[in-house]
Amino acid sequence: MRILLVEDHPLLGDAIHVSLRQAGYSVDWVQDGVAADTALATDEFAAVVLDLGLPRRSGLEVLQALRQRGAQVPVIILTARDSVEDRIRGLDCGADDYLVKPFDMGELAARLRALVRRSAGSASAALHIGGLSIDPASLSVTRDGQAVSLSAREFALLHALALNAGRVLTKAQLEQHLYAWGEEVESNTIEVFIHHLRRKLGAATIRTIRGVGYLLPRDDHAD
Repeated sequence: MRILLVEDHPLLGDAIHVSLRQAGYSVDWVQDGVAADTALATDEFAAVVLDLGLPRRSGLEVLQALRQRGAQVPVIILTARDSVEDRIRGLDCGADDYLVKPFDMGELAARLRALVRRSAGSASAALHIGGLSIDPASLSVTRDGQAVSLSAREFALLHALALNAGRVLTKAQLEQHLYAWGEEVESNTIEVFIHHLRRKLGAATIRTIRGVGYLLPRDDHAD
């Protein structure tokens, strides 16, 4: 899952970047409001972690421009401003959640999971589709109650398909979910991961829609 981190403080930004990567996210990090605007206008992200006190353009201005374009990507604000008025203003500008510095990295990761889950229309912490149970908190998967060992990339790909169950995702969209800027992507990387997932979960688990992309069939009884 790909996250945009917008934080101008080098040490804090690096700590968040490392922590979120360890939690299984692909993270792109920019350090000013103009760069954030450019990234949000040209790339797709599962969520945004947005500092308010940014150089060149404030976090609130970035957020307002994002919402004016009609973008629905979940945004969690990070700020040292802890007054009720500041929190209200951020939420009214279109933020989905708010964390006041200093904060716990585990709480940030948990709040991101909740935002992404809600944006996908799921109430449950784990995704249940057919016989699959996918838990983003523990990066674990079971099939019919049996644990399945997946690599970090395999999990990320399955999670992206599960969040969009019943919807075809193109190869380019899946690459967007899995890889941050500067990460090398081989031409057949997605096909290789799909092959591994089918071998571990069953050949019929993921469908190929020829000429379009890949689909995880929706379970009508999924959470």
